[in-house]
Amino acid sequence: MPSERRSGPYLCGIDAAMDVVGGKWKALILWELHNNGTRRFGELRRGLPGVSEKVLIQQLRELEEDDIVHREVYREVPPRVEYSLTEHGTTLNAALLPLGEWGARRAARIGAEQVPH
Repeated sequence: MPSERRSGPYLCGIDAAMDVVGGKWKALILWELHNNGTRRFGELRRGLPGVSEKVLIQQLRELEEDDIVHREVYREVPPRVEYSLTEHGTTLNAALLPLGEWGARRAARIGAEQVPH
């Protein structure tokens, strides 16, 4: 399946940002890492109900390619892999905060149920 990701040209800054965080799971991965710090793969998957293993792996790889998420592999038996936000990822999360606040106000306005986390 060909990748929909691109590297420009972009119509505007929103277009460039959506190229990095587009899709359902990437922003939620950033939120999970921001709220809970460094996480192992299984912890991330449990924190994101509904994501498949395949999709989570793909999204994490793309975020790593974009220098948003850092993947640390520990040479242990059994192997351990941890994910954390990079400095660039932290700045992206800060930029997404107002969008999250807007979304929470919208959810309240329309009476949408929010999953406690």
